[in-house]
Amino acid sequence: MKKRILLIVAVGMYLGAFTQTTVRYDLYVRDTTVDFTGKERHAYSVNGSIPMPELHFTEGDTAEIWIHNELKTETSIHWHGLILPNEQDGVPYLTTAPIKAGTTHLYRFPLVQNGTYWYHSHTGLQEQGGMYGAFIIHKKEKSSIPEYTVVLSDWTDMKPFEVHRRLHMANDWSAIKKAVVQKGAVQSYGDAIMNRSFKTKVGNEWKRMLAMDVSDVYYDRFLTNGKPEVEVPRFKAGDKVRIRIINGSSSTYFWMRWSGGKMDVVASDGSDVVPVPVDRFIIAVAETYDVILTIPSENTAFELQATSEDRIRSTSLWLGTGVKQLISPLQPLKYFKGMQMMNDMIKMDGNLDDMGMNMSLQQMDMNVVMYPEITGAEENKKSKHQHMDMTGGDQYNSNALSDIVTLNYNMLRSPVKTTLPDAPTRTYNFELTGNMNRYVWSINNKTVSETDKILIKKGENVRMILYNNSMMRHPMHLHGHFFRIVNGNGDYSPLKNVLDIMPMETDTIEFAATESGDWFFHCHILYHMMSGMGRIFTYENSPPNPQLPNPDKALRKLYADDREFHFMFQNDFATNGNDGEMMLQNTRWNFQAEWRLGYKDMHGYEIETHFGRYIGKMQWFFPYVGFDWRYRKMEAGETERNLFGQVNTKDRRKAVCFGLQYTLPMLVIADLRIDTDGKLRLQLMREDIPLTKRLRLGLMYNSDFEYMAGLKYVLNKSFSLSAHFDSDMGFGGGFTFTY
Repeated sequence: MKKRILLIVAVGMYLGAFTQTTVRYDLYVRDTTVDFTGKERHAYSVNGSIPMPELHFTEGDTAEIWIHNELKTETSIHWHGLILPNEQDGVPYLTTAPIKAGTTHLYRFPLVQNGTYWYHSHTGLQEQGGMYGAFIIHKKEKSSIPEYTVVLSDWTDMKPFEVHRRLHMANDWSAIKKAVVQKGAVQSYGDAIMNRSFKTKVGNEWKRMLAMDVSDVYYDRFLTNGKPEVEVPRFKAGDKVRIRIINGSSSTYFWMRWSGGKMDVVASDGSDVVPVPVDRFIIAVAETYDVILTIPSENTAFELQATSEDRIRSTSLWLGTGVKQLISPLQPLKYFKGMQMMNDMIKMDGNLDDMGMNMSLQQMDMNVVMYPEITGAEENKKSKHQHMDMTGGDQYNSNALSDIVTLNYNMLRSPVKTTLPDAPTRTYNFELTGNMNRYVWSINNKTVSETDKILIKKGENVRMILYNNSMMRHPMHLHGHFFRIVNGNGDYSPLKNVLDIMPMETDTIEFAATESGDWFFHCHILYHMMSGMGRIFTYENSPPNPQLPNPDKALRKLYADDREFHFMFQNDFATNGNDGEMMLQNTRWNFQAEWRLGYKDMHGYEIETHFGRYIGKMQWFFPYVGFDWRYRKMEAGETERNLFGQVNTKDRRKAVCFGLQYTLPMLVIADLRIDTDGKLRLQLMREDIPLTKRLRLGLMYNSDFEYMAGLKYVLNKSFSLSAHFDSDMGFGGGFTFTY
C-alpha cells in the first residue's frame, strides 16, 4: 500500500512537471536610430522595436526570458509589478547583477498573478531612450471580451543625459519651448502684467519659488505603442473592448478621455476593482489601468486620447472605422491661477501649509484652479467655481465643482477583501521633500545614498504614512509587493503597486512582509528617482544574493546615481571683455568658478572660486571656501575704499576667502565673505529675471561699489544675444554660450 502511494505521488509529480507551461522569449537589446520628429536620434530597441515586444503569459506559467545585450554598455530589465524571487527583480546592483555588454542573462520565475504589468530598463536613463514594454498575464479562464494593449510614452529629441543635467541647473529652456505651444508657460513679468497678475508674480518670487509648472520636461512627442496615433478599425457598434493602458513614460502624467462616452475602470496596477464609470482619469507615471469601452455606433472611429498633464500635446487610439469622433481638446492651463494658489499654500520657510484640509487619495486636486473645463474660462465671471464657498472642503474637489466625473483613489474598491494577516505592524512616516531650484528630490530630506536600508521582518505588516511636502506629484512604486491604499472602502481597499501622491496629501499604504532580500521603494518619475527620491527595504536575516557576491561594492554603485556631479558652463563674449562661470555640482556639493577679463589693460582680470556644501532643508545656505585672484592697474596713489571703510591699494590681489551665500526673497543671492587680507565684501546678485518669454535681466551690486546690469535674449538652448554694463569694463554687447 505504501509503495502504491509513493508511486501515485511520483506519477503526479511527473505529470505536473510535464504539463507545466514554460513560455520563453529571447530579447535582443540594441542601439538604434529613430525619427519621431524629422530629426534622427539615438535610441534603444529590443528585437528591433520601440516599445519593447509585448509579452503575453497565462497565470501559472513560468516565464523564461533571455536578455541578449548587444549594447556597448550594461543594461537591465525590471519586471514592474510582478511578485517574484528577489534576485529576479532586475534592479542592477541591488537585486540583480547588471547585464554586461555583449553578454546574455536569463530571467526565470513563476507567474503567480494575473493582470496588466510592464517591464523596463532600470539602468541609468535607458528607459527614456525606448526600453519599456507591456507584460500581460492572462487569467486562466478565458474572457469573451476582446482586448487591446496601449503603452503610453514620452519622447524628447534632447539626449536624456542633457535633460537630467539641465534640470539640475534650473535651466528653463523646457518652459520656453512649451511657451511656443502654450502661452504663459514661462510666466515672465511681461506675461504677468498682461494677465493682470503682477502682484502674484512678485509674491511667487518673494517666497523664493520658480515659475509654476506641472511637468519638468518638454517632450517633442507623446506616443501610443510607439506612434503618435494608432487606428484599430476591427470593432463595431455595440462591441465592448478591454483596453489595458500602461503609462510607460519617463516623467509624464496623462489625462485619459474617451469620445464614446463613459469609461468603466475595472483594474488598476494589475488588480481588479469593482467597475467605476468615469469621464476621465489621470494615469500617473508607471501606473496601469484596465478600462472597458463600448463602441456606441457604426461608421465612426472613436478617440481614446491621452493628453499630457501640462496639455502641450496628446496621443490617440482610434477604435472603430469611419468618420473620426474627436474628444474636445483640453484648454491650456491657467498658470497664474496656479501660481496664486501656490503662493497661498507655501510658507516663507518653504514648507507647505495645508490649512487643516487633510487632503488625501486625489480627492482634492490643488491644480483644479488651473482647469478651465472645471473652474471656467478666465473671462467667465460667473463660473460655478467662483460661487463656491472657498473656505469649504470642496474648494479643490473637481467632482464637486463640475459634472465631469474624475476618478480618484477613494472610488476604487476591491471585489475581494484585502485585509492583511493578523500580525505585528511596523509604521514609518515619510515626508516627500524636494528643491525645484536645484532639482534635489528626497524623503525626509535625505536621498537614497544618504540613508541606511530600512530593516523589516518577514511575517510582520508594514504601514507607510506618506506626506507630500513638495509642489510636484510623485508616483511612489514599491518593488516586489502589492500594498493596500487605505481608503473609505475599509476591508475592500484596493491593491496597487504605485501610489500617486499629490502636493500636500497624506496617504496611508500598507503591505504584508512576505518576501526576503532588498526591495526598492522610489518615485517613478525617472529624473526624480535618479536625483535621490527613494528608500531600500531590506528583510532581516535574508540569505546572500548569489547575483551580488560583493554587496557593499554593489551598493556603492547604486548610490552613485544620486551622487552624480553635473557640469554647467556659461561664457559671455562681448565687445568690452569676456566673462563667465562654471559649476560642478551634485545634490549637496558645489564647485564654482567665475572670471572676468577686460580687453584693455586698465580693466584687468579677476578669477574667483568657491567650494562648499548646501545645507538646510531648502538648501538656501551655501557656506564655502574659495580663492580670489585679481589684477587691475591702479594709478600712483590711487586707493579703493569699500562700504566698510577698508582700503585697498594693491594692483594684484591673491587671497583665500571664507563666505556664505544665502538665497533671499525674490531669489536674490546674498554673498558675505572675508578674505585672508581681512577684507569684507557683501554682494547681492540676481540672474535670469524673466522680463518676457526670452528676455532675461541680470543685476549685481557689492560693497566694493562694483555693479553690473545685463540683458540676454535667449535664441536657443545654447546661445543668447547679450548686452551689459559693468562698472569695471563699461558697456559691451555680444553673445552668450551656455552649456
